Amino acid sequence: MKDLMIRNLYHLEETIAADLFEGKDYPWEVLPEIGSFILKLGPTLPKDEYDQVGEDVWIAKSANVFPSAYVHGPAIIGKDAEVRHCAFIRGNAIVGEGAVVGNSTELKNVVLFNKVQVPHYNYVGDSVLGYKAHMGAGSITSNVKADKMLVKVHAGTENIETGLKKFGAMLGDHVEVGCNAVLNPGTVIGRETNVYPTSMVRGFVPARSIFKNTGEVMRKKTV
Repeated sequence: MKDLMIRNLYHLEETIAADLFEGKDYPWEVLPEIGSFILKLGPTLPKDEYDQVGEDVWIAKSANVFPSAYVHGPAIIGKDAEVRHCAFIRGNAIVGEGAVVGNSTELKNVVLFNKVQVPHYNYVGDSVLGYKAHMGAGSITSNVKADKMLVKVHAGTENIETGLKKFGAMLGDHVEVGCNAVLNPGTVIGRETNVYPTSMVRGFVPARSIFKNTGEVMRKKTV
């Protein structure tokens, strides 16, 4: 389904990880390769712009990482990013330029494009968040099904096999997720879509929509 393809969700010029997506159709295809990509890219980063701190962790000199934050490699923290108090980065994480990882937020196996904000008590695992995507306070990705079966993406009448046991959410550029929303395994949200607070989202939500509840999705009005 073309609406779920990388080219229709993301502007790849807004991530240091553009090469990770090369040759792939769907964004979840990058999930098993994030860690190895970081290990390859990290040593090539300009030493006048990035410091290697600890094992397999590269942090831009212009980034602001609070002393209480924990960053486990492999990880790259981009230029002008902010990693705030008690953030927990568990590894296999790329934090884009100007992104915000907030207090008590946990990341694991993720790509955050530039200017992404996950600023308050978020869990983001096995996910890709596009340029300027924002998750409200307490909103999370649920990345494993209760029955532990492989994740499928439900898109209309189609069920797309991913072959993945762990798959959180793919958020397109400029997606806004309201406070305390839960994005269930296999969620894909198109560009410029808004998700209401406390929503429970599953499957594909089209671009430029407003998601209120399951079965209640409105197209945005064009001005």
